[in-house]
Amino acid sequence: MEFGDEGQSLGRITDAVDAARECGFAAVSANDHLLFQTPWLDGPTALAAVVERSGSMELATTVALVSLRGPVALAKTLAALDVLSGGRVVAGVGPGSSERDYDAVGIPFEERWPRFESAVVELRSLLGADSPLEPAPQRAGGIPIWLASWGSKAGMRRVARLADGWFASAYNTDPEAFAAARQSLPDGFPNALVTMWTWITEDAADAERVLRDVMAPMLKRDPDVLREQLCIGSAERCAELLSRYAAAGCERVHLWPLGDEPRQIELAATAVLPSVEA
Repeated sequence: MEFGDEGQSLGRITDAVDAARECGFAAVSANDHLLFQTPWLDGPTALAAVVERSGSMELATTVALVSLRGPVALAKTLAALDVLSGGRVVAGVGPGSSERDYDAVGIPFEERWPRFESAVVELRSLLGADSPLEPAPQRAGGIPIWLASWGSKAGMRRVARLADGWFASAYNTDPEAFAAARQSLPDGFPNALVTMWTWITEDAADAERVLRDVMAPMLKRDPDVLREQLCIGSAERCAELLSRYAAAGCERVHLWPLGDEPRQIELAATAVLPSVEA
């Protein structure tokens, strides 16, 4: 997505993926909106564009709107991506929280939960080990399906019942709430944190600018709350937040640089992650 005037291009996403691969990151991921307040590149298409540059990294949707794209069409897209990547796809799905996306396809927003559950069940049958698709997913056992949940009791029951893993949302939780929600899942159930918007800077005024002028208006959230939730600020401060998540049992964090992606990815790898206490 665009946070300023950086625009969209193949070069922008390949530069980001090249930096992630060279820095030893585990996955590259893309989110999903049909309509948003800033220009938004289609997620699965962006992932397909960088298959050859992604090395051994997993390719994850974090998350795809299965109710709106339709389980059959989304399964076909993800299966093709899995074949082309040699079996490296993770299908992260969620109902979506934006009413604009539902309006765009003529589906009532209030129907999102029952539509989501039925769509996930169908998606599992299409992407599993006995997939009827041709070509079928290449990943052994089928493509794993991870469900997004902000951590409600109903959401976590849905994750445990339908998913292979849990995607939590960084700007809708904190380490303590994450740990509490995680307790409702079976032991060893995989998890990760997504939408961890990231801007690593030693300039306090720059960090405050990003919080107040970029993130708060986009998310319609209090910048003082976001300050405690996101990796925006000094490398030391970002490492401290990620260490708290590690202590809470978080296994992986999908960082989302707020522009200047190659430099931010390099800073994360060299200035932040070595100081994270796992």
